[in-house]
Amino acid sequence: MSVTTAGAAAKPRPMTREEKKVIFASSLGTVFEWYDFYLYGSLAAIIGAQFFNVAGADGKPMFDQSTRDIFALLAFAAGFLVRPFGAIVFGRIGDLVGRKYTFLVTILIMGLSTFIVGILPSSTQIGILAPIVLIGLRLLQGLALGGEYGGAATYVAEHAPHGRRGFYTSWIQTTATLGLFLSLIIILVTRTLVGEPAFAAWGWRIPFLVSIALLGISVWIRLQLSESPTFKKMKEEGTTSKAPLSEAFGAWGNLKVVLIALFGLVAGQGVVWYTGQFYALFFLQSILKVDGYTSNLLIAWSLLFGTGFFVFFGWLSDKIGRKPIILAGCLIAAASYFPLFNMITSYANPALEKAIQNVRVTVVSDPANCGSLFNPVGTRIYTAPCDMARDFLAKSSVKYGTEPGPAGAPVQLKVNDVVVPYGPDFNKSAAAALQAAGYPTAATNKDIVKMAHPFDIFQPRTAAVIGLLFILVLFVTMVYGPIAAALVELFPARIRYTSMSLPYHIGNGWFGGLLPATAFAMVAATGDIYYGLWYPIVIALMTFVIGLLFVPETKDRNIDHWH
Repeated sequence: MSVTTAGAAAKPRPMTREEKKVIFASSLGTVFEWYDFYLYGSLAAIIGAQFFNVAGADGKPMFDQSTRDIFALLAFAAGFLVRPFGAIVFGRIGDLVGRKYTFLVTILIMGLSTFIVGILPSSTQIGILAPIVLIGLRLLQGLALGGEYGGAATYVAEHAPHGRRGFYTSWIQTTATLGLFLSLIIILVTRTLVGEPAFAAWGWRIPFLVSIALLGISVWIRLQLSESPTFKKMKEEGTTSKAPLSEAFGAWGNLKVVLIALFGLVAGQGVVWYTGQFYALFFLQSILKVDGYTSNLLIAWSLLFGTGFFVFFGWLSDKIGRKPIILAGCLIAAASYFPLFNMITSYANPALEKAIQNVRVTVVSDPANCGSLFNPVGTRIYTAPCDMARDFLAKSSVKYGTEPGPAGAPVQLKVNDVVVPYGPDFNKSAAAALQAAGYPTAATNKDIVKMAHPFDIFQPRTAAVIGLLFILVLFVTMVYGPIAAALVELFPARIRYTSMSLPYHIGNGWFGGLLPATAFAMVAATGDIYYGLWYPIVIALMTFVIGLLFVPETKDRNIDHWH
């Protein structure tokens, strides 16, 4: 395989009207596909109540609320876990058959799976079958999305003129955020029209059912597209790959580039992306106890203000390179997460911040009777008093420490100078002591940021939270805006779809997609509401170092001649 470079002197030609139409149609279809995928993440808590509220033999729910919420998050993650397999399956088809027809199939699978979620009976109606079918649909969505991105990015890049690939592929990069934004808007409109009680009961289905109309539009759009000129040329010349998987992953020369792309670009990009969008939303709702309506609005506004920067950084990468922008985004994000999330707490829930600073909470127990609370799958049932006490504190967003007690001594909770012995009414007694010391409850805390309507953004604290979330989104745009062009340029055209799809979906599907559940489990295990941030920080720093040492700059490569 040889690489031909365009050279710094090559002048980029303007894109033709037909090429612009192709890029627009491809991007718009991808917006709808991301909309389908993100609906689930935005409604994870409600879906957990609808589909994981399985009754046991005694007629009572088998899982408590927190466990159901984690189940729902993991069902969301299930769609991410299979994305690399979708990348392999559809990437191979894309390199054998063509870009156009492959991502036409992926959008059909995605849209139909989403629509079926909207009509799927709940667990109270069909029992354990409900969560089984739901997770099956999530797996289909993950497979479809695994094949979608590589096709769309490759398709757009192969239509773009030299010197403009970063700019044109950045429009594909906006689609994930625009899809999330569209899903949040439709959810908020539905909530407003039907009211919260009705939305929780049945209104949540409406955004899923709406997807059938979006599917129709997307399929119609994609049927208008022609095949990528690069792929057509390879077909005419007979240079397409006969065994894309073997060429992509069986030869060390290309496999080495796949691994460099994964650890030196995409892993860090994935965790920065999911921290700035999904974990920020989860942090607001589950840890700071901001209501779902307000949390979604805050995220939606930050995305609205930040989305244009995907295109800006894509354009900038055509001038100065993909590598410096992506790696700078990883480094700045890693250095900024702790102060930014501390400030979000300060503005979104100042009473909680004050309590964390001023109230000393300690669990005193024989160390031999305390186990690990790391519980990313949410299936563990705690029986030891030490573990049950710490689990209660973590779910109440209480920062706590531990102190070794005498061997065999009963567990005690110290709230400043008040001692609460562990007993049958521990949760009630502990909650009362915490509230008396200054820890707020979600029901009585009037200081939690709250928006009355979608344009209620001019209150100082609301504006401050949106501003901080916008900074997180800005980091996302730095790492994500140029990534499609960088990945396309790393691999030869004959195996490009297959090669770029796998590292992208491992980085985003595994490193990024599992971030919310893993970070929350880390919070629960340590009693520190900020401890989960170490996960994206470490991964982002790893990517910065590996990328700095091993990732080549690719902006001047001529991908049309690299077969």
